[in-house]
Amino acid sequence: MGSRNTAKRADALRSIDAIVEAAAKCLGRNPEASLSEIARAADVGRVTLYAHFASRAEVVDAAMSRAVDRGNQALDAVDLTGDPRLALARYIEASWHLVDQARALLVAAQRELPPGRIRELHSGPAARVEALVARGRAEGVFRIDLPIAWLVNVLHAVMHSAADEIRAGRLTSDRAAGHITATALAAFTPPGAPVPDPGTGV
Repeated sequence: MGSRNTAKRADALRSIDAIVEAAAKCLGRNPEASLSEIARAADVGRVTLYAHFASRAEVVDAAMSRAVDRGNQALDAVDLTGDPRLALARYIEASWHLVDQARALLVAAQRELPPGRIRELHSGPAARVEALVARGRAEGVFRIDLPIAWLVNVLHAVMHSAADEIRAGRLTSDRAAGHITATALAAFTPPGAPVPDPGTGV
């Protein structure tokens, strides 16, 4: 009996994993993807899907959580020490494409999940940038006349804009990080100070 229950649990975990993976892919292509499409992509029936997730919102939440977890793992490897301006450039290089990949998924999440949950899911990446901006301000290289939260939101808005520009054919993927970094450094530089070169930070 114990081994049968263990096998059932393993089957359930495999189904859940397949559903969440399929949801991330389907919603990443089309934020309006239906649960039927997601179930088909996961190679499970709707009954199985509903056995694990009570609503579309739960499926979207699980897919968004997985995307954020993977993003956090990637960002853990980014060196944010040293000159805050160069650290910002490294952060942008590593993170902007994560924003691009998750953009459609985020649209789905914004439709299904309350704003508080969206903020909670983004708290890890946001905390990294907030800490970096705070350090840059303390070292006198980032402006102090605007709130940290505003500067972080500006950076994320520029990242989302870069994704839109790529889709519109006005920006190539290989140039996006440079454009974002140049724009962010201009926005973060204290008034009256020279804007640093994106490649050198000085």
